[in-house]
Amino acid sequence: MIKCIDITKIYNTGGSEVPVLKNVNFEINKGEFVAIVGPSGSGKSTLMHILGALDRPTSGKYFLDNKDVSSLTDEELAQIRSQKIGFVFQSFNLLPRSSVLRNVSLPFIYDKKVSRNERQAKAEKALLAVGLEKDRWQHLSNQLSGGQMQRVAIARALVNDPDIILADEPTGNLDSKTGEIVLETFRKINQEKGHTIILITHDKRVASFARRTIEIKDGLIVADFKN
Repeated sequence: MIKCIDITKIYNTGGSEVPVLKNVNFEINKGEFVAIVGPSGSGKSTLMHILGALDRPTSGKYFLDNKDVSSLTDEELAQIRSQKIGFVFQSFNLLPRSSVLRNVSLPFIYDKKVSRNERQAKAEKALLAVGLEKDRWQHLSNQLSGGQMQRVAIARALVNDPDIILADEPTGNLDSKTGEIVLETFRKINQEKGHTIILITHDKRVASFARRTIEIKDGLIVADFKN
């Protein structure tokens, strides 16, 4: 599903070039649950932005479903993000004064092809998939616990049935017990729904919940192994 060939990313800061990724090569198959782990400044977030079609490599090729993503226009990249990729972030990124159901159905707000009833049905299906209790669905997101908010964010990422879920430090704002519940949610989705999940983290314990770990340091892949 994903193939990276000699991915390099260089930033220009203050007139000097700073290489962040250096000839990165790997493949991820459909249905894998992969953690990309590395310390702060290792290049893992830059790699996530490239995998999520949020940024382009300076050189190298990124293929998604055999399509060279690195050569697409901004409009084509936006289409890939909306159709193929669901994002989950550390900070949840929910609308605090909107209900859980409205937050989950947000990806459909500007899609005229999806009726209001269909939006609701898809949102309810996604919430059931992440195991959030029905009595919470009408709550405002700011009335939820951190773990519940992250499950809402995962449901929102699932709602348009993407091929890939990219999760950037999804347990960073959670205590360890709540974080484990969220990670088990990812594991359940991967096993039962078959979504490809890519988890970005600095924490090797978090990475151990995935089936495979790719370790990155100073812009280079230093390890790639099955958990």
